[in-house]
Amino acid sequence: MPAARITVHPAFTTGPIDRRVFGSFVEHMGRCVYTGIYEPGHPTADADGFRGDVAELTRELGTTVVRYPGGNFVSNYKWEDGVGPRDERPTRIDLAWRSLETNQVGTDDFVRWAALTGTEPMIAINLGTRGPAEAADLVEYCNVAGGTALSEQRRANGADAPHGIRLWCLGTEMDGPWQIGHRTAEEYGRLASQTAQAMRRVDPTIELVACGSSGREMATFGEWERVVLEHTFDDVDYISVHAYYQEREGDRASFLASGASFEAFLHEVIATADAVAAKRHSTKRIRLSVDEWNVWYIDDFEGETNLELRETPRLIEDRYSALDAVVVGDLLTTLVRNADRVGVACLAQLVNVIAPIMTEPGGEAWRQTTFFPIALLARHARGIALDARLDSPRMTTAKHGEVDALSAALVHNTEAGELVMAVTNRSAEPVTTSLEHAAFGAVSLVEALTVRADDAGARRTRDEAADAAPRALDGVVVGDEATTIELPPQSWSIVRLRLLG
Repeated sequence: MPAARITVHPAFTTGPIDRRVFGSFVEHMGRCVYTGIYEPGHPTADADGFRGDVAELTRELGTTVVRYPGGNFVSNYKWEDGVGPRDERPTRIDLAWRSLETNQVGTDDFVRWAALTGTEPMIAINLGTRGPAEAADLVEYCNVAGGTALSEQRRANGADAPHGIRLWCLGTEMDGPWQIGHRTAEEYGRLASQTAQAMRRVDPTIELVACGSSGREMATFGEWERVVLEHTFDDVDYISVHAYYQEREGDRASFLASGASFEAFLHEVIATADAVAAKRHSTKRIRLSVDEWNVWYIDDFEGETNLELRETPRLIEDRYSALDAVVVGDLLTTLVRNADRVGVACLAQLVNVIAPIMTEPGGEAWRQTTFFPIALLARHARGIALDARLDSPRMTTAKHGEVDALSAALVHNTEAGELVMAVTNRSAEPVTTSLEHAAFGAVSLVEALTVRADDAGARRTRDEAADAAPRALDGVVVGDEATTIELPPQSWSIVRLRLLG
C-alpha cells in the first residue's frame, strides 16, 4: 500500500481562514431564484415568499456570503426594475439566459433573504450595458442612511435602515465573448477604475472585486489580469477567479486531479497580481475572490443562444455523483489551504443550477452529494490554516501530468480546540497516511468521516443522493506523536483530533 506523511506544527501557519471562503452564488438563472429561494405559496414560504426549507438548508450548508444577482445575468440588468411594489415591476427579457425576468425578486428582497439565512450579500453591478453613474446610484440606494433621492426611495420601499453592503463585484467575466457588453482588458480596466472611484465617493468603506479572466483556458488569461490590475490596482481589493471542472469520458484520473489544476490557477493569478505590485513598488497584496467555482458538466449545456424564450426554465440542473462530491471536497480543501490569499469564494450556484440544494416547485428541497463535504468544511475549518508539509505518492494524469495523489488542508480550530484535517486521496489505490502532530501534544479522535467515489460514478437522483453522505472512516489509529489513517481510494475525508494539552 502506498504511504504518505503529513507534518504540522502550530507555529507554521498560512493564515486565518476568512469565513467568506464558504460562500455561494444566487443568479437570476433557471430556477435558482424562482422556485429556488423564492416561491410564494409554497408550504414553507414566509411572508416575503422565501422558501423556509431552502433557507434552512442554506444555514446547514454553512453559507457565509452570497453573490447576487449574477453572473452573466447582471450585464444587462437594470437594478431599478427590481425595487418598489412588486405589482409595478416590469417584466424584461434577460439576454444572458434568454429568459423572461419578472423582477419579483430584487435588491431589497435579496437583502431580506440574506438576513433570513444569516449570510452576507455580495452585489455585482452591471458593467456590460451600464457604467459609473448607475453603479454609484446603486451604492447610494443601498448604503446611504437618508437625505438623498435614492436613499429616501429605499426608505419609501420599506428599508428604513441602510443595507450596508460591503462587498461589490465590478461586473463579471467581461473578457467572455458570450457576455453582453464584453470588452478588451484595456477597455474594462479603465471602466472598472472609473466605476470604483465613483462608488467609493459614495461610500469609502466598500470592498471591490475586479474581473479576472473567465477561466484559465481562455486565450485572454494572464495578460487580462495584468492589464486590468495595471488600471485598477489602487481601486480594488480583490481580483476574481472562475473555475469549473467536469469528468470527461475515459479520463477519471484527470478529473480527480482537478484540484491540482485549480491550485496552479490560483498561484498564477497571485503571481500576476504580485508582479503588478512589484512594478509599482507597492506592499499592497491583492487577494482572490473565487466567486464562481464548481463541478459543471458544461458539455451537456446546449448554449444560451439555443434556449427558448420563457419564464423560469430548467437550466443546467446537473445531478451529482459521489465522485463529483470527492472533487468538490478537494476543490474547497484547496481554497482553505490557500487562506493567505483567498479571501472570498462562492460555489456557483446555491439552488437548482449546478447546485448542492435542489427543489421541486411546491415540493421538497433536498441535498445533492456535493452538499456534504461543503457543509463539513464550513462547520469545522475554522481558525488558522496550517502550513503543513506533505510527502505524497505521485500519480500520472493525461491532462495535468504528474500530480500528488494526496491533497490536504490542516486547520488549527482554536475555538473548538481541535486539529482538523481535510484530505483527498485522488488515486485508485488506498494510501496509508501518517499525520505527524507531536508539536501539538496529546490528541484524541473526535470524528473521522469519508466520502468515497463509487466505481460507476453514477449521477444521483434525489432518493439516491443521501447514499453518498459521509460514513465513518475506519482504520484511524491515534498515537502520541502521529495518527495513522488508511485512506480509501478516490475519497475525500475529514479527521478531527481534540487537542488535550
